[in-house]
Amino acid sequence: MSMQAMLASASYFVAATLFLLGLQRMASPKTARSGIRWAGWGMVIATAATFLLPDLHNLGLIVTALVLGTVLAWVSGKKVAITDMPQMVALYNGMGGGSAAAIGAVELLKFSGLVAGATAVAGAGAPGAGAPVVTLVLAVLGSAIGAVSLSGSVIAWAKLDGRLDKRVVFPGQQVFNLAIALAMVVLGALAVTTLSVHWIVAFFLVALALGILMTLPIGGADMPVVISLYNALTGLAVAFEGYVLGNQALIIAGMMVGAAGILLTRLMAKAMNRRIGSVLFSNFGGGGQAQEIAGSQKPIEAGDVAAMMAFAERVVIVPGYGMAVAQAQHKIWELTQKLIERGVKVKFAIHPVAGRMPGHMNVLLAEAGVPYDLIVDMDDINPEFRNTDVSLVIGANDVVNPVAKTDPASPIYGMPILDVSESRNTIVIKRGKGTGFAGIENALFYGDNTRMLYGDGAEMASALVSELKALDGGH
Repeated sequence: MSMQAMLASASYFVAATLFLLGLQRMASPKTARSGIRWAGWGMVIATAATFLLPDLHNLGLIVTALVLGTVLAWVSGKKVAITDMPQMVALYNGMGGGSAAAIGAVELLKFSGLVAGATAVAGAGAPGAGAPVVTLVLAVLGSAIGAVSLSGSVIAWAKLDGRLDKRVVFPGQQVFNLAIALAMVVLGALAVTTLSVHWIVAFFLVALALGILMTLPIGGADMPVVISLYNALTGLAVAFEGYVLGNQALIIAGMMVGAAGILLTRLMAKAMNRRIGSVLFSNFGGGGQAQEIAGSQKPIEAGDVAAMMAFAERVVIVPGYGMAVAQAQHKIWELTQKLIERGVKVKFAIHPVAGRMPGHMNVLLAEAGVPYDLIVDMDDINPEFRNTDVSLVIGANDVVNPVAKTDPASPIYGMPILDVSESRNTIVIKRGKGTGFAGIENALFYGDNTRMLYGDGAEMASALVSELKALDGGH
C-alpha cells in the first residue's frame, strides 16, 4: 500500500471516530450543536482524504461538484425558514439516497461496458469477467434502496410543502405496489445476471416508481415516521455503495446513519402507537363513521387569558407547527419569562411527533433560548395535566385531539396524545377554525374547559405579554 493510500485510510478512521462522537453528542439537546460540528469536520476530513486515493480521475468534475454543492447548501441553509426545515430535511435526505443510487448505477454500467451485455459465464460463479457477484448484488441493493429513498423523499417534500394532496389513494393500490416491488426484484436480478443496459435502466425506473407509489397514500400524521424511515434507508444505501467502492468512510457513515434512522423510526412509531408496516401499508383508525363532536367553540379575549395565567400556580405550554408558521417562539418565551417572574411554574409539553419532523419543536424552542429543563416529553408531562391550572396550546392540533382515545373510526385513533383536555383550563391560540394536518376536527376545541383565542400566534403571544405587563403596572 502506498503512503498516500495509508494516509487516506488513517484519515477515514479519524473521520469515522468524529462521526461516532458527533452522533453521541447529538443525543442531548445541550451538546447537539457541537455534535453536528464534530461530525461535519469528520466529513471534511473524509472528503479531503478521498483526493489521496490512487488512480483518482475527473478531478475537475469532482472539485466543480464540491464547490457547487457547498455553495448551494450554504445559501439554502441560510435562507430556509424554520417552518420549511422539514421540507429541507426531506430533500437533503433524498439527495443522499439519490447519490447512493447514482454510485450503484455507475458501477453497474461500468461492468456492463466491460462485458458488453454478455450473460454470466457458465459455472464461473460470476456474471462476467471483472464483475464480482457480491459487488454487483450490493450495487443493486444500494441502488434500489437509494432510488426508493430519493423519489419517496421528493413526494414527502411535496406533501410537507403543500404542493401535493396529503393522501393519494386508488383501488387496489397495495396490490399494485406489491407487484411493482416484485418487478423491481426481478429486474434487479436480471441486471446482475446479464449486465444489460436495458435491464439496468428498467430496474432504476421501477425503483423510482416504487418510492413514489409507496409514499403517495401515506397521510400527514405519519410523515415524521416516513422522514426518519427514509433517512434510515439512505444510510443503508450509502453503506452498501461504500462497500462497492471499497470506501471505509462511506461504509461507517452509512451504517451509523442507517442505525440511527432505524432507532428513530422505531421511537416515532412507538410514540404514535403504530407499527412501521402499518404506516407504509395501511392507515390510522378502524374505518367507519366518525363520531359527531357536540358543543361549540368558545372565544376568549387576550386580557382574560393573561389574568388567568398570571394568577395560576402551574401553566403548561403546548407548541405545534402553527407556532413555527407564526414565528411565535420568541414571544412565547418572553411570555414565559413574565409568568416565571410572577412565581408561576411553567413547563413546555412536547409530543414526539409535534411539527412536521422529529424534534421540530425542540429546535424552535432552542432557537428562542428556552432552557432545556423547562421542556418535558409527553410521557413525563401527561400525569401533570390534571394538576395544571392553565394549558396554553399554540399551533398544536392533532397531538392534543382527544378523539385519538375515544373514536375508533378516527384516522388518528390509537395515537398517544398530550392529555391537555384534563387541565383545569385550556386556552387554544389558533388563527381560525380549520383542521390540523391530519384533516380532522379537534374535539378539544369544543370542550367545556376550553377557550379559543383567535388570531396570529405571534400577535396573540405579544398581546398576552402586553396584558401581563399591564397587570404589573407596565413593567
